[in-house]
Amino acid sequence: MRLNVFLQKAGVGSRREAERLVEQGRVSINGILATITHAVMEKDVITVDGRVVTLDTKPLPRLFRLHKPLDVLVTNYDSQGRKTVFELDALQDKRLPRLMTVGRLDVNSEGLLLLSSDGPLAQKMMSPETALPRIYRVRVHGRLREDQLARLRRGVTVKGIKYRGAQVTEEKEPTGANTWYQIILTEGKNREIRKLMEHFGCVVNRLIRTDYGPFSLGDLKSGVLREIPKADVEKLIRELGL
Repeated sequence: MRLNVFLQKAGVGSRREAERLVEQGRVSINGILATITHAVMEKDVITVDGRVVTLDTKPLPRLFRLHKPLDVLVTNYDSQGRKTVFELDALQDKRLPRLMTVGRLDVNSEGLLLLSSDGPLAQKMMSPETALPRIYRVRVHGRLREDQLARLRRGVTVKGIKYRGAQVTEEKEPTGANTWYQIILTEGKNREIRKLMEHFGCVVNRLIRTDYGPFSLGDLKSGVLREIPKADVEKLIRELGL
């Protein structure tokens, strides 16, 4: 196993951060300063700043639910100076670990955004192979016909991009020009719902994510961050085989 991969799995940090530790001379293998090209064998003793690290010493990842507001970008930095989720008041607590987002919501979308302290867990949750369901409430200008709903459920190709089948259910009879739908996806392509609806002649004017995998938005207020209980994180990790 590559050294930076081992250190990441042991909870030391990202692969890039692990490489920086090695370059700074803070990592040893069997008492000898490590180099970037070192590989880790089963019986090797790895230390960081003199502390032995193993895959068993990795702390339990932490997961958080955030109710992402409208007009906030899901990115670490925006060159145009627009507000990002990491600038929200809820994420300014210095006791929080370094967090990364699990997937994205575009600037015009709102609702449940998960944040993780652990890169591999976040990647596993986002993977199309894992197929965690994402549930959305979507309001569109227009209304889908039954044949269009059937096509969405089978999966469609739009401008050369293939989209998996989605569970689409009309919530209630429209009372005006708008219709509400519940949509369940198992992958997260860029602006997927908006592109699918536009393909069928409808325009999304509100999009709220309510669920991601086993976690729900619930009554979480806009802009509020809440940590997911350890027992729920442990259960998720077992189910994902991590």
